[in-house]
Amino acid sequence: MNFLSHYYFDRNTANCYFTLGTVLPDLLKNADKNIILHPEKLVHPDARVNAIIKGWNKHLLVDKYFHSADFFLTHSHQLKLELASAITGSPVKPFFLGHIAIELILDNLLITTGEVNVDAFYNHLDSCDEAVIAAFLSFAGLTDTTTFLKFYAEFKRSRYLHTYVNLPQVTYALKRICMRVWPSPFTPEHDAAMTDIILNYRLGLIDGYKVIYDEIEQKLTEV
Repeated sequence: MNFLSHYYFDRNTANCYFTLGTVLPDLLKNADKNIILHPEKLVHPDARVNAIIKGWNKHLLVDKYFHSADFFLTHSHQLKLELASAITGSPVKPFFLGHIAIELILDNLLITTGEVNVDAFYNHLDSCDEAVIAAFLSFAGLTDTTTFLKFYAEFKRSRYLHTYVNLPQVTYALKRICMRVWPSPFTPEHDAAMTDIILNYRLGLIDGYKVIYDEIEQKLTEV
């Protein structure tokens, strides 16, 4: 799941460090795909660092439930098939595109149906002390925190997730993710065709997309 989908499950929490933890694995991956941390079983004397670890573990659990759900398997596969025909000549693997596309569509739906408040999400991140974040990263084994903290500051400043309200920006986000692997993944024609497919697919999901969140919430109560 993407940032806002992870935030959805704990949108009412008052602990900014826990909120940060729920999205931190993806933030780190976006900052530098070579950063690999495993803080899952660590315990720190600072409760704020431990809150980040707890949020991190929640992220892993939500992703586990999401990626094994029939909803994800069905819709990522269907999007793979539909998008494959729109990207003829592109080096991007359609299964990768389908996986990312359904996650971005879900974030768009959470915003456009009023299920999450993007400003509230960013306010949580703004409330976290950078020294605590650096302490977590060092404790988890990251020797140089400079790259991530620079990326994180820009992530907060840009308020980029607000753009997910617009479908062409969802396509753009999809393109940017693909560019981490393929330098020039799509032509303008590919972009336009993908936007049309994503728009139509979103319309088909809007009335029933909450089922995946309800399913995961139920599983979380059983843990």
